[in-house]
Amino acid sequence: MRYDLVIFDNDGVLVDSEPISNRLLAGYLTELGHPTSYEESLRDYMGAAMHRVHDLVEERTGQRLPDDFDEVFHARVFAAFERELKPVAGSVDVLERLVAHGVPYCVASSGSHQRIRVGHRTTGLDEWFEDDWVFSSEDVGRGKPAPDLFLYAAERMGVAPERCVVVEDSPLGVRAGVAAGMDVYGFTAMTPAERLAGARQLFGDMRELPGLLV
Repeated sequence: MRYDLVIFDNDGVLVDSEPISNRLLAGYLTELGHPTSYEESLRDYMGAAMHRVHDLVEERTGQRLPDDFDEVFHARVFAAFERELKPVAGSVDVLERLVAHGVPYCVASSGSHQRIRVGHRTTGLDEWFEDDWVFSSEDVGRGKPAPDLFLYAAERMGVAPERCVVVEDSPLGVRAGVAAGMDVYGFTAMTPAERLAGARQLFGDMRELPGLLV
């Protein structure tokens, strides 16, 4: 393997949560008087921390979202996860290969620790991640596209940024990985390749990833 640490985004890379969460986010924003389509939610919020939703709505409308917005939204998302969430096809195969080759890995997500853990528990991915291998934008304050989260994960895992590769599926995540000085492999299952400019490699099936990392 050419890297000393593989840093995975979570939503859309390990767990197939983006269709669920963006459908619910678009619906809830529309319900609150901020008409948003599913496609617009993907464009504006995929890969982002919750503060981006608040910031963009206020910037565009001059109105603040309700104080309990995050709580209500996450309750809806977690309930849907329990009913619908699956791991991304091939993600377990990738983790098995990394373990077999002794390559350290972790997850660095814009989502909260609770969201990550609910998703992993529901899909069975929790057995692949120790608590010390899970990092959230909650840990650093600034979410993607700032590089803070990826730099924090690398520091905590004891690996220099230039020896890390980031696996991302969002434009914000790719920008964050590049800003951190890391190679980025862009997963195009849900995002057109042209929106992941800056990625060193592009791939559309998670089962391709181990071959790219060798």
